[in-house]
Amino acid sequence: MTTSLQGGQSAAGRAAAQDSPLAGQVCRVAQGRGDAHDPARVPGLHALSPASDATRFGAADRRKKNDLDVLEMPSIPNPFPELCCSPITSVLSAGLFPRANSRKKQVIKVFSEDETSRALEVPSDITARDVCQLLILKNHYVDDNSWTLFEHLAHTGVERTIEDHELVVEVLSHWGMEEDNKLYLSKNYAKYEFFKNPMMFLSSSTYPEIHGFLHAKEQGKKSWKKVYFFLRRSGLYFSTKGTSKEPRHLQFFSEFSTSNVYMSLAGKKKHGAPTAYGFCFKPHKAGGPRDLKMLCAEEERSRMCWVTAIRLLKYGMQLYQNYMHPYQGRSGCSSQSIPPMRSISENSLVAMDFSGQKSRVIENPTEALSVAVEEGLAWRKKGCLRLGNHGSPTAPSQSSAVNMALHRSQPWFHHRISRDEAQQLIIRQGPVDGVFLVRDSQSNPRTFVLSMSHGQKIKHFQIIPVEDDGELFHTLDDGHTRFTDLIQLVEFYQLNKGVLPCKLKHYCTRMAL
Repeated sequence: MTTSLQGGQSAAGRAAAQDSPLAGQVCRVAQGRGDAHDPARVPGLHALSPASDATRFGAADRRKKNDLDVLEMPSIPNPFPELCCSPITSVLSAGLFPRANSRKKQVIKVFSEDETSRALEVPSDITARDVCQLLILKNHYVDDNSWTLFEHLAHTGVERTIEDHELVVEVLSHWGMEEDNKLYLSKNYAKYEFFKNPMMFLSSSTYPEIHGFLHAKEQGKKSWKKVYFFLRRSGLYFSTKGTSKEPRHLQFFSEFSTSNVYMSLAGKKKHGAPTAYGFCFKPHKAGGPRDLKMLCAEEERSRMCWVTAIRLLKYGMQLYQNYMHPYQGRSGCSSQSIPPMRSISENSLVAMDFSGQKSRVIENPTEALSVAVEEGLAWRKKGCLRLGNHGSPTAPSQSSAVNMALHRSQPWFHHRISRDEAQQLIIRQGPVDGVFLVRDSQSNPRTFVLSMSHGQKIKHFQIIPVEDDGELFHTLDDGHTRFTDLIQLVEFYQLNKGVLPCKLKHYCTRMAL
């Protein structure tokens, strides 16, 4: 077990292996410098004979005489003195020429979860946060600091969150030429959830020691073994003797400085993992799936705890700075003047009241919100009437059909996705409390299902249709609370907990680029 899992050697052995080639390289460099200064050892360098000396000095005298003849010639006046460089001004200034240290640009392609893509020409020092901000502004999304750039490696079936401060071009430099890898933009509500709710990941208020059982894939084999792991600042270790913490029983597994931690998307199918909650370490310049160090946990909460702790140990204070100052980009693509919860299009709008003889600007935020809610309800009623025949009010049966069709335009509704696809989408966008989506039921075509996350577990609630006096309603609590359409149901549970374990907070969406 010890030799199959480690894939290497102990810390002392690694240090010795690293010192010896470095010392040999220094010796070779020093030897090469000695050869360069030794004429007897440099090929093609021979001593000069007296005859060759005379020939060399004769040629030098002729070149010196020609130079004196050139100096004695009369000077020709310059017909264009304004083009000459002067210490004060210069027509051909250095600013007209490209600078040597100017930033190079590169074209990248970013995908969304519906497989649409957008090509961007970006500088070499652009960060992941800058790319997200650029796409947010171009597509007029609302920026709630949850948009994230993901790195998806299709041939290994893994992906990871690219941290906001990472350079995108540097990430692309680690890809192979023939690999079908992608960058895609998506929501990730769990990216900084540790700073908002630490108790979600920790069981105590003191500084935790991250350790526990994980399933590890043996190097070069298809088998998995359950081993006790310990997380240290220097890397990840496992115990060769049960749960012993003694240094002589700890074996090195992986370090953080030369590798990244990835989430496994299809660990059971591609790698034969015992559970679906896999993650792995991938070196920056790995060749393929054989270089991955695969692990998997028993549940999603355990996997999130391990991955979050590894990110904190790898990046440290930089993660907290990304969370506190999300708009301090390196390349200047982002703007600090944009508030986090509003988009550019919203900043150019103000609330107006046209009910009186003169229009006025509504400066009170509470009044503006109430007016927006009233207009939204009025718009929905008008929409139902417009969908009727010839502008006449719809019949009760037609009104029910209209109400059922209103939800299809909502970003939280996902048409015809399975239970597993809903779970994967919620996990990918961060299984924090209150993340939800509404989908069609596969078992009953007339019903819908509310899928949501609570306690890092995915729960599903069936939305049952109830018919009363020819009208169709929707309910989650056997008809005690009824709603004419799914929009009213979602809005109610966004404000009230009701029969759910928590309020609905963040919806999963698939936005097109």
